[in-house]
Amino acid sequence: MRLPTWDSPEEIVEGSIKEQLKILSGYKGNPKTDKKKLEEALTPKHAAISLTGEPTLYSSIGELIQAFHIRGLTTFLVSNGTVPSELTKLSEEPTQFYVSVCAPDEKSFKHICRPQIPKAWEKLNETLQLLPSFKCPSVIRITLVHKSNMKNVEGYAKLIEKANPTYVEPKAYMHVGFSRLRLGFENMPNYEEIYEFATRLAKEIGYNVIDESEESRVVLLSRLEVPRRFGNA
Repeated sequence: MRLPTWDSPEEIVEGSIKEQLKILSGYKGNPKTDKKKLEEALTPKHAAISLTGEPTLYSSIGELIQAFHIRGLTTFLVSNGTVPSELTKLSEEPTQFYVSVCAPDEKSFKHICRPQIPKAWEKLNETLQLLPSFKCPSVIRITLVHKSNMKNVEGYAKLIEKANPTYVEPKAYMHVGFSRLRLGFENMPNYEEIYEFATRLAKEIGYNVIDESEESRVVLLSRLEVPRRFGNA
């Protein structure tokens, strides 16, 4: 549980762009490559600060967001909400802020998320209470696992009402990465199950379905009529 020696925000930004270009280098000589899409990929416009670990553990997270913005990139910060103290002192907000909420109550949270820090549920709720103070669009993301956390819509609704997010994004768990060591292929909900959950939740919280992707098994809810778009996304 020891924190590492951190790289500077500038090193992370430079390294991220460098690695992106390295990953794409082999496509230049492939005759099947879509040249327009390759050109777009070689000039990234958006940075997702997420995926591995909790990004708000990085003490210079605000400076990292600013460093990406200076480069002209939008930023999407994804948090599990367990470090609200860092969120209260962000030197710069992201373009959009996601909070993962994968359980509707404390008992389910401890069983599904298996937090490794004390008072994780209380800290998540503290983060949700902070969300209305953000000026950027906010998102509650609910990753749904078949026969695990798709019950108690009313419990999710209470958490969402506390946060008053711009969007709510119910999405299906996908059987990829290290999750395969814990969950099976059968734990992935199909699109119909996601849509049914999303519409029940929308009715409970007074949001509308404003977008959806059957292929990605995700539904977007909001009080807005259409989602906001950033850059050339």
